[in-house]
Formats: sequence, structure tokens, C-alpha cells
Amino acid sequence: MRLLALEYGADLVYTEEIIDWKLLRAERHTNEVLGTVDYIDKTDGTVVFRTCPAERGKVILQIGTASVDRAVAVGRMMQNDVAAIDVNMGCPKDFSIKGGMGVALLYDRPRAKAILEGLVGSVSIPVTCKIRVMPDPEETVQLAKDLQSTGISAIGVHGRTKIERPRDPVNEDAIARVATALHIPVIANGGSQSITRRHDILKFAQRCSTTSVMVARAAEWNCSVFRADGPLPLDDVIRRYLELSVRYDNSPSNTKYCVQMMLRSLQESPVGRRLLDSQTMQQICDIWELGDYCRETQLRYHFAGIKGRRACRPRTHSENGDKGTDETVPATSKKQCLDETHLTDPEPLIEENVCFIRSNFIDDNTLPKSKLYLHAIRNGLAQAQYKVEQKDKLFRAIVRFDGQRYTSSFWEKNKRYAEQAATLVCLLKRGVESRDELIRNGAMLPSKNATNGPDTVEHAEEQKGSCDMNGDRQIVSDAIATAGSC
Repeated sequence: MRLLALEYGADLVYTEEIIDWKLLRAERHTNEVLGTVDYIDKTDGTVVFRTCPAERGKVILQIGTASVDRAVAVGRMMQNDVAAIDVNMGCPKDFSIKGGMGVALLYDRPRAKAILEGLVGSVSIPVTCKIRVMPDPEETVQLAKDLQSTGISAIGVHGRTKIERPRDPVNEDAIARVATALHIPVIANGGSQSITRRHDILKFAQRCSTTSVMVARAAEWNCSVFRADGPLPLDDVIRRYLELSVRYDNSPSNTKYCVQMMLRSLQESPVGRRLLDSQTMQQICDIWELGDYCRETQLRYHFAGIKGRRACRPRTHSENGDKGTDETVPATSKKQCLDETHLTDPEPLIEENVCFIRSNFIDDNTLPKSKLYLHAIRNGLAQAQYKVEQKDKLFRAIVRFDGQRYTSSFWEKNKRYAEQAATLVCLLKRGVESRDELIRNGAMLPSKNATNGPDTVEHAEEQKGSCDMNGDRQIVSDAIATAGSC
């Protein structure tokens, strides 16, 4: 979404708010396949932040923090990969407030100033912050002046109070009073309800006496709002967004969320309902006739050796002795993630890289565990037994059936999915499920070692789907971008 905003005419783009501790438990990796820099969560392998040369010098990291030490640590860690660091002091959500972050910092001014002063004194890039207006306009001006004194380079002002929501009118006069009182750039925010094109952005800036505007929801609805020649049809914007999402291996959950934001009321249309039923990038792209591009790109990345959710193993980073971020050091063996009882069990552990995609099964009777239950009854066998292990935030199941043990090397995000994935491996090995069918519906990827048949890259065009390389990501992008110059 950031790349799309820049492509359509935004000057600067912000990340979604990322909480400081989430960044601090991430490790920096150079992604040679994508040409990106990735910060990977060590506990589940998800991408916390990804950036590329196209946004270098234009992307601002927005952090949620209530700690000087953590904020400074994040700033030092990230300063070579972002253009500036912005401290979010405007988020009114309970999660932020209870953690002392967001708008809570406006009511804890010593802490707010200490965080900004710590960052300004510790990093070589600009530091900014975003606030909300206070009920008293004079108090807002005094607050902004206090924050300006910390040495920050700019300040964003959302024209609503802590308790006001998007349906409430934005206080443009309050923003203008701050802009007039400060000597650093002020970025006006909160005008999405009146913004449908670039001309509206400029008018909003004029009314707020600022030279810059931060656009959030209007950019999520149609990112071409930044175009000088006017916005594009929504389908054109969605297609271009999906092309970039596939190109940079964006997570399907985040991609789906952003497209839902674009569709808005159209979510109840046939296209919208089809999107809601989608789980993989392939399924999303098929709706807008980009399925072939998605499939071919994902297979190319797969055979190029991209490291994504399918390669994720818990505790394969610093916790198991991989000190630092030297990418030449091989990842810790996945066997170290298994309990000792698994290693000493006399029965072999049969493993395949299979993920469970709920949308592939039309009802509960077609679920893998239901199939295995019926398979056992028909063949006079004892029912399967399941054991689930959790490492960090990931789950892996082992199913014991007919004297054999089966598991998937794909670690799932919850216990139920882990059991279903392990059952798919069992059904595959017993001939109940077809490997070709699992590849077609995205549960498996073609083997890199295959030399013939539909598993080879030469036959990639025959595949009807492939699971995402990156998997689900917990972060939800706000697609925030600025128009104008600060």
C-alpha cells in the first residue's frame, strides 16, 4: 500500500503503528529473492516490517511506545532502513492507552517529552510525532510547543480529541492554531471524510494553514486519491495493489484486509463475498484475473529459495545459539524444536510440508479429521490419537494412526489447524488424498527436486493454486501516506 501511494503521487508514506517490543524481538534479514530488507519476528517467522529501494528515503516508521529505552533501541536498530521515526501519540484505542502508549502520552507529558528527547539524541534521522487536539485549543498549542522543544522535526495533528471518532467533525481551526504557533512543519490529519481527490487534500491543508496533509482512511478507500489527474476506477487500483502485493510477497491476511477497505459497502456484493471466502493470495488474485501472475510469481520465488512462512521453525534464531544477524550461519535444525519424547519414540515420524486451508473444505464432513475418522471405521482400525506441541506462538501436531506417526513441517497458528494439517499428511501417505490435488488447492508446493510430472516448474502453469509463501501476518496496515512536503 505504501508503494502504491508513492506511485500515485504521495511524497512520504508511514508504516502502520508497530509496537516497540515487536520490533525488538525481530531480526534483520536481507531478502535476496525479493530485493528487500525484512525484519522477521523470531517467535513465529512473520514479517514485522519489509522495505525496498523504491521507498528508500520516503518511508517513516511509526512506533507505539511508552518506554524511552525501548524507543531508543528501536530507533538505533532501524535508522538505516527508514527515513524518519514517528511516535504515535494519537491512537485512542484501549490497547494503546492501557499500555501507556498512543493518546495516553498526551496526558503524561514528562514521559512523552523524554521519549522524543531520547530519540532525537540517539538517532541520525528526523524524529516526529503525531498528536490529537485537546478539548481546550490553548492547551493543544502549549502541548505542541512543549513537544517541539524536544528537537523533533515535524508534528502531525489529528483534529479530533481523545474521545472523538471519525464520524465527528474535524477541528480544522485547532490545527491552524498549532500551525501558526510553531516553527516546525505541522501535518494536518483527520480530513478523510472531505477528501476524494488530490484537490481536496490541498484545500484541507489550506484551511488548516499547513503545507502538509496526512491521509489515512481516504487513501485506504482509493489510494489513487493522490493522483494529480484525478482518482482511477477502483478495480484498476485493486489490480495494481494486488500486483505489488504478489511482487513483494505480502501476506494474504493483510492483502485481504486492504482490499476489503477498498470495497467498503461492496463487501456484500458477489465479488465481496468471494473475497471474504478467500484465504490464500492465489484465491484473492483469481477474483481480479491475476491468478496466473500470482501462481507463476510464487512458484518462481519458491524455486529461487525464498524464506517465508513455509520455512518457519520456532526458535531457529538467537534463542538456540544463532547470535546476531549473520545470515551466513545456518538456521538451527528443526529437530531441536521437538520434545525429547519425539526423538526417542520407536515409531518413525513421517513428515510433509502441508498447510491447512479452511476454505478448501465446504463443510465439516469434508475436513481431514472427519475423513480419517471414516477411513478408520471402514477399515476396522483404531481411531487416530493426536498430540500437539506449542513453541513460541506456533503449533505442530503429531497424529498416531495404525502404528505410524504423521506430522506437517508447516507450523500453524492454532492447535486445530495443526491437527488438520497433520491429518492431511496421514491421508496423503495412505493414498486417501492426492498429492496433485493438494498442490492444486494450495496445501502443498511443488517439490524443488521433482524432475517430471506436475510437480516440476516446467508444469507450473498447470497448477491451480499455491499457498502463500509468507503466511498470515498479525500486523494490519493502515496505509497511511502524506501528500505535500514536510
